Order: sequence, then C-alpha cells, then structure tokens
Amino acid sequence: MDAPELKYDANGLIPCVVQDAHTREVLMVAWMSPESLERTLATGETVFWSRSRQELWHKGATSGNVQKLVALKYDCDADTLLALVEPAGPACHTGARSCFYRDVPMDLRP
Repeated sequence: MDAPELKYDANGLIPCVVQDAHTREVLMVAWMSPESLERTLATGETVFWSRSRQELWHKGATSGNVQKLVALKYDCDADTLLALVEPAGPACHTGARSCFYRDVPMDLRP
C-alpha cells in the first residue's frame, strides 16, 4: 500500500536507497513508483521503476540477484525511502556487490 504521507516527485517517483540489512553497506539507489512500492510490499522483494525503460523492474528477476525486503523506512521529509534487504547476489549490473565501488579522487577538491 502507498503510505499517504510519502512525497513523490513530479514524475510520480521517490528515490530508494537500498542497504544490506546485516552489514549496513549501501548497495544501490533506485526509484519507486506507488505501484512498485505496492509490489515490493506484496512480494517481499524489491521492485523499482526503471526510468530508462519506463517500466516496472523486479530486481533480480533475470539475474537471480533478488533482494529480500527486511524493512522499509522513510526519512523525516517523507521524500526518500530506505530499503533494508538481504541480497541474493551483487546489486550492481557490473557484477559488483554494491553500485558504490568507485572513489572520487580527493585531490579534486577546490
């Protein structure tokens, strides 16, 4: 169900930070629509809205790297979700465990 207090953007989407429920490592950031949120809650696995394909995306449906939902939280402004998950494999399409595996060089600071 769509929580009435959530604030979706002009495109009807809300960002969702996905974090490993046990290690607390940030795995990825994706977007949810009211329908993907409803499906996530109904199935117990993450379902997102693919902005590039303009369709629902069940994470791991083709790769097997599903994310079992442990808890779903929202921030103080109700405009961002946090999904705590048990991942069945890598979160990143590159095969990396997390999409956040690259560092910004610190020497780029002004």
